[in-house]
Amino acid sequence: MGGKELIILIRFFFIMDWDFTENIAFKALYDSFKDSDETSALEFLSSDGASYYLELTQDAAGEGLDLDDDEIMEELKEEIIEYLEKN
Repeated sequence: MGGKELIILIRFFFIMDWDFTENIAFKALYDSFKDSDETSALEFLSSDGASYYLELTQDAAGEGLDLDDDEIMEELKEEIIEYLEKN
């Protein structure tokens, strides 16, 4: 396994280890999404949910998530969207 693959693997385990669903900002985001008439989590994150999402990503940075890493941020966003739409 090369260095790049190892870094990707470490990033993956970090995201999987941090349970964003227990985060207070995520809980507020989730409640707001469920209370809205929006059916698309992506649309909600780009409008009414933007401030909640920003707070959540700031909390993630406080937990060690690298906000400058586009792959990590995209993976986190996808997990959040998936959770919002399936729960």
